Amino acid sequence: MSAGHFDIAVIGAGSGGLSVAAAAAQFGQRVVLFEKGEMGGDCLNTGCVPSKALLAAAKQAHALRSGAALGIAAVEPDVDYAAVCAHVQRAIAAIAPHDSQQRFETLGVTVIRAAAHFMDARTLEAAGQRFTARRIVIATGSRPAVPPIPGLGEVPDLTNETLFTNTTLPTHLVIIGGGPIGLEMAQAHRRLGSKVTVIEAASPLAQDDPELTAVVQAQFAAEGVEILSGTAVSRVFRHEGGIGLEAGGRIISGSHLLLATGRRPNVEALNLTAAGIAFTPRGITVDAGLKTSNRKVYAIGDVAGGRFTHEAGYQAGIVIRNALFGLPAKATALIPHVTYTDPELAQLGLTEAQARAAHGEAIRVLRSPFSGNDRAVAEGQPQGLVKIITTRRGRILGAGIVGENAGDLIQPWVLALERGLKISTMAGAVLPYPTRGEASRRAAIGYFADFSSKPLVQRVIGLMGRLRP
Repeated sequence: MSAGHFDIAVIGAGSGGLSVAAAAAQFGQRVVLFEKGEMGGDCLNTGCVPSKALLAAAKQAHALRSGAALGIAAVEPDVDYAAVCAHVQRAIAAIAPHDSQQRFETLGVTVIRAAAHFMDARTLEAAGQRFTARRIVIATGSRPAVPPIPGLGEVPDLTNETLFTNTTLPTHLVIIGGGPIGLEMAQAHRRLGSKVTVIEAASPLAQDDPELTAVVQAQFAAEGVEILSGTAVSRVFRHEGGIGLEAGGRIISGSHLLLATGRRPNVEALNLTAAGIAFTPRGITVDAGLKTSNRKVYAIGDVAGGRFTHEAGYQAGIVIRNALFGLPAKATALIPHVTYTDPELAQLGLTEAQARAAHGEAIRVLRSPFSGNDRAVAEGQPQGLVKIITTRRGRILGAGIVGENAGDLIQPWVLALERGLKISTMAGAVLPYPTRGEASRRAAIGYFADFSSKPLVQRVIGLMGRLRP
């Protein structure tokens, strides 16, 4: 049974899919949107929103314990974990209307609450009906990857999809995976009262600059989070009424197990072969304009190898320009990322190691520790630093920040790299005092620090002094 022809069909109502559907509808396009699960996708329901709500509660608990340095007596908080979970659900509920079926139907989008799959290059089937569209956008996201560890299927485990419906505070949370999700949830649960062990086969936050991740790991050690780096889990089993793991030659016993070992793109149910769409285990193959091997079909977000909500939103804009206006837009922007631990860690562009691999020794590494920032010192939070990588001629290659509000502090550097600004522009900015942002300007000024000692510069200054009356 045919349900009609549309200008744009969107599969998946997560961040990227919703952005495409809303923009296309507002431009007067006939849009159909398919979603088999919750509107808002992973970010709203099981990812960004609930995790940040849980982290906020944990930060409040930590603040009560940590006032001694400021002259405030430490107080052990009375954590009501069920109430914390209720706060998490309220945060989701408060944001949900913006992503709701009702809102999108008000915009003129036809919303089908069912899974869709391809019948051929231009036809989709969902809920027993067939839909055709001039352009199709796949935004089905990803799901937690489950590692092939013996015994995993025989014990209860949590992923980000189930963690936020658990209303019992773990007495000992064991986390497999030391990436952003694993470490954010490790710190949150430790601050709320759980014992926490993180097991990471490689290095924690391996995609970030080791100098910056060391600051995060030092804070974790101070708070009592155990991190086992370079340690593989060989098996999982039931143990002492909970779960047991064999890792690094020892047995680790816990009450709850969280799997945070990466993501897997949701492609299996789409019947992509019928539509002539190429894909790999990493996701759907797309070109710079986000087109698939079927030139009428686009893919964005996690299903196309993306990792972040803001990346999917950016890609949605590229698709709109291509699909609606025929503009040769390409996804070329540098994508920043932030790990929302305390301290936060933000990264953009090349790390020091990546810059040295690409440019050899023809780089400059500029640092400004928060221990030298008046605002950070006054607030008793001097941990961390701003680290900037440039070429010898001052072209900015990368920026990394670890410290309070690093996710906000990285934003001027996003603009600088996107617009090709030189380090001299950042050094010349006038910033309000006292702010943490001054650490970025101080790092930029560091590019010129050794100029005054150069003989040529000293001779020029001496000459100018003699010439002036």
